[in-house]
Amino acid sequence: MEAFLGAGKRIAFVPFAAVTIAQDDYTHRVREALAPLGHEVFSLHAETDKTKALGSADAVMVGGGNTFQLLRSLYSTELLRAIRVRVLGGLPYIGWSAGSNVACPTIMTTNDMPVTEVPTLRAMGLVTFQINPHYTEATIPGQGGESRDQRLAEYLALNPKSVVAGLREGSLLHVEGDRLFVEGVGMRVFRHGREPKEVAGGVELRSSLADV
Repeated sequence: MEAFLGAGKRIAFVPFAAVTIAQDDYTHRVREALAPLGHEVFSLHAETDKTKALGSADAVMVGGGNTFQLLRSLYSTELLRAIRVRVLGGLPYIGWSAGSNVACPTIMTTNDMPVTEVPTLRAMGLVTFQINPHYTEATIPGQGGESRDQRLAEYLALNPKSVVAGLREGSLLHVEGDRLFVEGVGMRVFRHGREPKEVAGGVELRSSLADV
């Protein structure tokens, strides 16, 4: 984040994915974590005119939690379109977990339970592919539910033109224009009718993942 943002930025934080903790508390945690980097963090949930407040930010950061709650709130506050417009215009965007899901065309590859209704599953489309955060191929012996790979295979069977980046813990995707840099542990890329392909950290790709 230090390399991506530089120092002393005014960051608009979006805590809407919080369900079991207060948004004020979530904001406090993020503010404390970023304090050593010299950033000023303000939360859009506390702003009366949220889209106007976004206009004063040097970057936007969308936290994790429940993706359905996050997307519902982004639509109800009209921030989904406002954030998309600003980010496509050059505003740096950082999102983790649910915050990475809403950067995709849809939230269909979230791991979260739909604890609330959303007007649509369509999200911001800041990238052209889907992300499955916290990806793991691990299974629990004796547990009868689908593995993550099986669930992604179901998604791709119904959405065969999509590409899914299974983002492992300790990894991030850094997108700049038409380039994508994989940092950390790496990811597994899924396409319909193909074997998944591992991509290690430190690799540079096209942002469409067309070269994977």
